[in-house]
Amino acid sequence: MIAALSFALGAFLVLKFGDDAFVPVALNILYVCFSAGLAVSLLTIHIYLAPLHRTLQAFWLIGTVAAIAIALTHREPLALTIYHQPITILGVGFIFAALTGIFFKETFCFNRLETKLLTPLIPLLLLGHLFGILSVALEQVLLGLGAILFVVFALRKAVQPIPPDIGDKSVFAYLKQQAVS
Repeated sequence: MIAALSFALGAFLVLKFGDDAFVPVALNILYVCFSAGLAVSLLTIHIYLAPLHRTLQAFWLIGTVAAIAIALTHREPLALTIYHQPITILGVGFIFAALTGIFFKETFCFNRLETKLLTPLIPLLLLGHLFGILSVALEQVLLGLGAILFVVFALRKAVQPIPPDIGDKSVFAYLKQQAVS
């Protein structure tokens, strides 16, 4: 929920007040909240395939380290650096790859429309900006749509019954037994 609300508030600020001086500073704060929320999600999410789970956590770590390095080595706030130097997406994009992995997992497990849309939308937005193939207007539409769908996803997770979300824990025992065999 923290990651979704941080992402949505950041998107709102960019779309509504993009040229105001306070926006880049606010985006830095919101990015930290987004990253922390995503970290908690990646620590607590139930993914039966341990290598996939560890890969998503590693992607989060790479993206976070890249964001810190970019923030420390550039004079502009992080969001402006990423916007003006799309090549930085090759580092920070890993955190969004982790997020996309969660959306993919949720699509596979729960067949939700919003995650079906978010799974390709996030990479399309990032890669489209990286390669300069999207107009600013289309980037804004995709950003707004992504923010709305992310909040819908978070709200639906908040009211989802816990047993189906946790799943069948016997799968973990079975997978552990298979690894030993």
